Amino acid sequence: MNKGWPPKWVTPVEDGGLTRAEQVIAFINNYGLVTKDTVAGRSGSQLVLRDWQKQLLHDVFATDQNNRLIHRTALIGMPRKNGKSALGSNLALWSLFLGDDGGEVYSCAAEKEQARIVFADAKRIVENNPDLNELVKTYRDAIEVVSTGSIYRVLSAEAYSKEGLSPTFVVFDELHAAPNRELFDVMALGMGARREPMLLSITTAGVKTDTTGQDSVAYSLYQYGQKVARGEAVDPSFYMAWWEAPEEADHLDPETWAVANPGYGDLNNIEDFESMARRTPEAEFRTKRCNQWVSSQNAWLNATNWENLAAPRELDPDAEYILGFDGSFNGDCTVVVGSTVPANEDELPYMFMVKVWEKQPSDPDTWRVDTLDVEAVIMDFCSKYNVREVACDPFRWQRSMAVLMEKGIPIVEWPSTSARRMVPACQKFYEAVVEKKIEHDGNPVMTRHLSNAVVKVDQYGPRIVKEHRHSPRKIDAAVAGIIALDRALQMKEIVEPPKVPQFYI
Repeated sequence: MNKGWPPKWVTPVEDGGLTRAEQVIAFINNYGLVTKDTVAGRSGSQLVLRDWQKQLLHDVFATDQNNRLIHRTALIGMPRKNGKSALGSNLALWSLFLGDDGGEVYSCAAEKEQARIVFADAKRIVENNPDLNELVKTYRDAIEVVSTGSIYRVLSAEAYSKEGLSPTFVVFDELHAAPNRELFDVMALGMGARREPMLLSITTAGVKTDTTGQDSVAYSLYQYGQKVARGEAVDPSFYMAWWEAPEEADHLDPETWAVANPGYGDLNNIEDFESMARRTPEAEFRTKRCNQWVSSQNAWLNATNWENLAAPRELDPDAEYILGFDGSFNGDCTVVVGSTVPANEDELPYMFMVKVWEKQPSDPDTWRVDTLDVEAVIMDFCSKYNVREVACDPFRWQRSMAVLMEKGIPIVEWPSTSARRMVPACQKFYEAVVEKKIEHDGNPVMTRHLSNAVVKVDQYGPRIVKEHRHSPRKIDAAVAGIIALDRALQMKEIVEPPKVPQFYI
């Protein structure tokens, strides 16, 4: 048994004794390069295929008695840092140079920048190989082999503009992030006129549903691959190799990492696993490093980790503060949370509750947040302490924000509905807690709201949400705390002077 082989799920391959893999491997051995400095080697060095990669290629490129490729669709699932992009770029180039004349090779992904990762690696390989470079014309998003008319392009998920294509070889990178299955279906159906096309998806796991609320195309293919692997379905045209850790495995156990990662300790760095395991939410670590599918809603933060950081104290009148504000009109609650701005690298931010307005079970249905009281509390705090910013989620509170700005309160908008803001802000908060780089006042409302928060993982990354839209479990204090800490840490970067290099004679 090779190190890293077999994966947990692998579909059967007809043993005809023939494969195109020897040609593919020879191409990579002749032209494949490492395109960036990694554990696998220095940039510009020869790419060396591992035994498990060679076995994978023998399966993917199996041929029938007429030397025609058996598989039209292949799904390769493995965690990050196992050489997916390098493999994809080399296979795309093999098809471009040695595939059918007039071939159409595509790098696809949910977003064009993701698709360009594989393409950019391929472009660097061509530019560093004079024998290949003299055969092509290169463009920003395309490589053309002049003598055969074959072309390699980058595509993203706007499927409506891709009708009429006739692909010979497609590398779909990180299929789990596809917002829907439109682009995948367009490419699959477009291959119909080709002699022996292949749609190869190389991906990590992700959430099971896409933006439409249905099973994602990647998860659907994964489930279909399980059926083929178990013998429930017979489909020689479909191939899947999927590495993953057992569902019940401890995601912090190095043995779990070794099972899920065929390149563990070889193509990836063991110390990196240890570091990421401490800093990454469990759901994200399980998808990206253990290659396990997760629900879109999982507990975000261990309440015990948060509670252990309680260190109540009086507020320092000489410190600088950020207020984070998340408000609602009636159904949820409104919260103002404060955080100190650390004065230096060694000082930890201190988080505390300013005030919370939350509907109680005994309150009538007509209960409303007292907006005037909210404004008064913020103005009172700002009159007593040095407040650098009051960062507000503006939804339904534009009037109060305008009133406070007129009073000279330093209001800034911080929309919590923006995934591009929330994802990195949630990551900062999570890391601060698990790395014990924050202290707080032990307020029970904050603890409860953090416990109520679940993590949503989609193409943007992990962020907190309510367990469902109409859930009675509040998370407003958690959101306000995330806003406050995000701005406090950004202010810390501004406050700290740049480090001056020391020169010695």
